[in-house]
Amino acid sequence: MQAYFDARETAAVGQREQTLFARLPAVAAAARERAPAIARQLQGVDPASLNSRHALSQVPVLRKSELLEIQHAARIARPATQGDAERVRVFGGVSTIGWGAARRVFASPGPIYEPESARPDYWGFARALHAAGVRPGDLVHNCFSYHFTPAGSMMETAAHALGCTVFPGGVGQTEQQVRAMADLAPQAYTGTPSFLRIILEKADDMGVALPSLRRALFSGEAYPPSLQAWFQARGVQGFQAYGSADLGMVAFETEARDGLVLNEDLIVEIVRPGTSQPVPDGEVGEVVVTTFNPDYPLLRFGTGDLSALMAGTSPCGRTNGRIRGWMGRADQTTKVRGMFVHPEQIARVLSRHPQIGRARLVVSGEMGHDVMTLKIESADDLDIARVADTVRDQTKLRAIVDVVPAGSLPNDGKVIEDIRRYD
Repeated sequence: MQAYFDARETAAVGQREQTLFARLPAVAAAARERAPAIARQLQGVDPASLNSRHALSQVPVLRKSELLEIQHAARIARPATQGDAERVRVFGGVSTIGWGAARRVFASPGPIYEPESARPDYWGFARALHAAGVRPGDLVHNCFSYHFTPAGSMMETAAHALGCTVFPGGVGQTEQQVRAMADLAPQAYTGTPSFLRIILEKADDMGVALPSLRRALFSGEAYPPSLQAWFQARGVQGFQAYGSADLGMVAFETEARDGLVLNEDLIVEIVRPGTSQPVPDGEVGEVVVTTFNPDYPLLRFGTGDLSALMAGTSPCGRTNGRIRGWMGRADQTTKVRGMFVHPEQIARVLSRHPQIGRARLVVSGEMGHDVMTLKIESADDLDIARVADTVRDQTKLRAIVDVVPAGSLPNDGKVIEDIRRYD
């Protein structure tokens, strides 16, 4: 069996970085020309200058919440029409294609609308399916939803790109899923791990053996080691992939079981939540992705998900970077004494006091008696009163400032921690 999907997976790290940033200026220039929202994001930035990570970091992050607002505002401001105006109205000026060039349009919660063009493997999941052991001629039983959200199409288009046949099982109807698997004998499953477990347990109840099923690509849910072991005991090797409806496949698991390897046609950064500032490698922060998708060219798109870059390369031989997988959500906004406190406000506090290292705002107390404590790591002499004043200036709320030993705050990406009791 071919070990790798293509030669790029084992390219030299420096070569990959050079290739990506050689491609980026042209992608950004085309996006600016056809996507008004991207043109606004790039205001004051020459696309030709985007030839390094440092240069890219000067572009403001476009977060999912902002994309929702952009699309919603465009639909309010523009009547339904045809052509380019309709493309801008529906997708908020982020997509470069509209009706006709878009084969399908999907709706994610919000709603946020995403196009899918006719390009093979539009969402990029074929690489993850290949890493999971799926090969040409296999039958893939696809149990992701086929309506509204693109998950079903993500896996189907990936399987077709590999030369596989797909059974569109969708969700629900567990007994019928078992019967179809028994009759058709698929080699692989795509869907959530919890639904495959339900199917296999139902098969046990029905006294039906499913010996053909040996491979699975999971997404949309956590896939802990305990569940991995459960499937292995049933003879199923399950792998996970991380992606989104906006970006397609971002990273995927390999036989090394050591983090998730990044997709080849992306630039992935980890930034401090609430900012556009990249964090040091290994630090937990928000996953920010730049795509090379000419139809939906998202630049520095903030996913709202937390993760961290891993050192070195995967033992499987793939040389691209790795992330630790999904580690929670970056949006930690909370309400204190009737006022919303955002991670962006804490980031501004830290920017005014650069001698502060890691920091965390802890909200404690009981209902009606909120206490804000800013825990900070600082090796230098620091004017605590000035820091407290800055917190009050940014949040309009008083806070206790507590200097803690360096390295004592956990590396989990949390900027705001709410430990209040409501019982």
